[in-house]
Amino acid sequence: MNIICVGLNHRSAKVASREKFSVADHDLFEVSEQLGDLDGISESVILSTCNRVELYAATQDTHRGLSTLSQFLSDRAIEHRYDADIFYEYDTPHSIRHLFRVASGLESMVLGETEILGQVKKAYTSASSNGRTAKHLNKLFQRAFQVAKEVRTNTRITSGSVSVGSATVDLAEKIFGNHLKDSRVMILGVGETGEMVLRTLRSRGVSDISVCNRSSERAEILAAKMEASVVPFGRWEESLDPIDILICSTASPTPLLNRESLGPIMRRRAYRPLFIIDLAVPRDVDSSAKELEGVYLHDLDSIQAIAKQARQVRHRELARCEEMIEHHTDDFLSWLEKKPQETRSAQNSRLLPTTIAPLLSLENLYGANA
Repeated sequence: MNIICVGLNHRSAKVASREKFSVADHDLFEVSEQLGDLDGISESVILSTCNRVELYAATQDTHRGLSTLSQFLSDRAIEHRYDADIFYEYDTPHSIRHLFRVASGLESMVLGETEILGQVKKAYTSASSNGRTAKHLNKLFQRAFQVAKEVRTNTRITSGSVSVGSATVDLAEKIFGNHLKDSRVMILGVGETGEMVLRTLRSRGVSDISVCNRSSERAEILAAKMEASVVPFGRWEESLDPIDILICSTASPTPLLNRESLGPIMRRRAYRPLFIIDLAVPRDVDSSAKELEGVYLHDLDSIQAIAKQARQVRHRELARCEEMIEHHTDDFLSWLEKKPQETRSAQNSRLLPTTIAPLLSLENLYGANA
């Protein structure tokens, strides 16, 4: 059995290309079913974040499996105009090493970020609960969580700004300098990234923060915890008048703002500057918005520039991280090569959710902070 991976990330594709392939949470089950039913794919996991879309699979035929995954990912594109070179394909052992690097934050836009580990765990849990993983990917992903924990515990790769959230606030500080504390900020979309941004803003002294979310309950809970105000989702556009910084991270499939919708808002503001940091994939703000006077639009590509600076600080820790990952890659490869071949019926069987229930409690395996 071989482990393969096909995907694209912030290094291979700009955000305008990445957003064409993203898999929203509410589509994950359906897409997982489609992927798992492909001929020759025995096990599969979909990892879709703002900076990457990756398909991991176990297959007997590496060449055929890679071709199948590439075609499946291509068909996911919202529109089919893109450069095929944005995809990367890995077979064993490169796919194994790649997953270990991803889970450890070594492939992230911000080197050493910790949010990606939770996203990898979520992707694996979703696939296993849907019966799409068995012994090969179960063991691979469990090992990936172990590797990530060792890297975080035994190196300083996470020192400094280690998340998209903190890099976002770094960008805001570059724009506003010492005046950031006096700025009025609205966070539109309070998922994991939005919450991280809010916490970082609070830690750096920003006090005037409002949050807005489709789920008002989620917004109210977070606002109460972080002493922020709540803006009803139906009124967020009219509430932009006093705002200095708008940070967007919703899961909307289409842009929420463009030049036409922002025009009246900017006229009401007398074209007072509005800085927008769009962290969503697909993007919440159409690029046409930056054509308006007073609108300064930044997206994840801008965050990548900030991340490059943080990367230099952590670069000296890479050698130790790479050594740990190489050791675990060799060890897993030895297990994979020594493992007896399965029968065809066993390869094609699907794991029942009850069978993998003990695996879902990852905290029991690696501790609460894994």
